[in-house]
Amino acid sequence: MNLFLLQTAVSSNNTANYLPIALQLLFALGFVVLTLGATHLLGPSRKTSDKLENFESGIEAVGNARQPVAIKYFLVAILFVLFDVEVIFFYPYAVNFRELGWNGFMAVLMFVGFFLCGFYYIIKKGALQWED
Repeated sequence: MNLFLLQTAVSSNNTANYLPIALQLLFALGFVVLTLGATHLLGPSRKTSDKLENFESGIEAVGNARQPVAIKYFLVAILFVLFDVEVIFFYPYAVNFRELGWNGFMAVLMFVGFFLCGFYYIIKKGALQWED
């Protein structure tokens, strides 16, 4: 009986099972190509000096783009990643905390410890103090 189930499971995994995925990818690719082609053919194409000029956020560029950036931007990015990763890992733990038991609790305590180390680093570097 077990041999029959094994043969059935192996024989059911063939290329016909991937046909719906392939069709969906083809339709998606076709839609993208059709939409881009239609906008290129039907849309206006007027290249003026105003459209070809570089700007950022609606403001004319001033100076060199390769000037040093304040470290506070990077510290805010680290802070965002810390809180983002915290939420990503706490949610599955909160859903499954009974099944994980004490080993899961200890792993979460280690995670919180590492998280607090990073948060302490951010505070010591002054990322939360906006006035100089």
